Amino acid sequence: MSIPSNASNYALPESLLTLLTTYLTERITPDIKIDPEQLAYRWVGGRSGHLEPLSVNLFLSLDDLQGIDTQKSKLIQNTRQFLKGFPANHVLMTGTRGAGKSSLIRALLHAYHSEGLRIIEIARDDLLVLDKIRAAINELPTDCDCRYIVYCDDLAFNGQDESYRTLKSVLDGSLDSEQDKLLVYATSNRRHLLPQLMKDNVNIYDGQTDEVNPYETIDETVSLSDRFGLWLSFYPMNQQTYLQIVQHYLSLQQAQMTDSVIHTDTSNDSDDKALDENIRAEALRWASQRGGRSGRVAYQFSRYWIGQMQLAALDNPS
Repeated sequence: MSIPSNASNYALPESLLTLLTTYLTERITPDIKIDPEQLAYRWVGGRSGHLEPLSVNLFLSLDDLQGIDTQKSKLIQNTRQFLKGFPANHVLMTGTRGAGKSSLIRALLHAYHSEGLRIIEIARDDLLVLDKIRAAINELPTDCDCRYIVYCDDLAFNGQDESYRTLKSVLDGSLDSEQDKLLVYATSNRRHLLPQLMKDNVNIYDGQTDEVNPYETIDETVSLSDRFGLWLSFYPMNQQTYLQIVQHYLSLQQAQMTDSVIHTDTSNDSDDKALDENIRAEALRWASQRGGRSGRVAYQFSRYWIGQMQLAALDNPS
């Protein structure tokens, strides 16, 4: 077929071509390649982004996370099942902030990277590429023993956000067989991930709804969290646990501190009593100023206290 002599008259304007090119670039996800030797990746750049290798600092161990023994035990068991190729579940960790949800993921990589555990961190807004990531994992050589946890921190959706449907489909489909190499571990401060509105219940009770099956609206708000087979809840900690965690983090730096900063008594006294009274009072004041006790607050206080003591020693050498 011959090209009309006036074909150039039908060409798109340069400005429109630029907009079209930009749109397609933003909508098309490039091919994803995964190196099993890389311990961790983070997805960056939105839908047209890429997996960025992370330089992982494996300093946080599972033993460093205290006061959450039940949650830690269940997560370790599920992860070990996964690494051995046995059936395992996606995990949703919810509850109070700073309780160690995100830290558990880093500690798992520290403990099990030598057994093939790998982490891919992805933000909630990038969940649309989850299928592509799974496809890239499935394309790894059959003799590759690595297994991947896709980690999504602070997962929550608003009522107008449709990206949660992508996650729902992956959660249902990624356990097609016992040999699947991908699990989703997510953390959230919201138990059901989607907002549950009182007006939905009120409208049903009052008959003020146009829906034929109004209870499906309520079911939809909990359907996403139901896809996670293992739910782990984290609660505010008591004072004794908080002080024990402070003691633990200070003990990790004991070699860099003077004897007057922390007692070296090895009796059976609790960690609460092992703390110097001055440290104990400062640790409680620190927690009060931050509105609550948590492992994160204990860790931050230990860094403050240790840094303060080391700087004082530098400024006033004896």
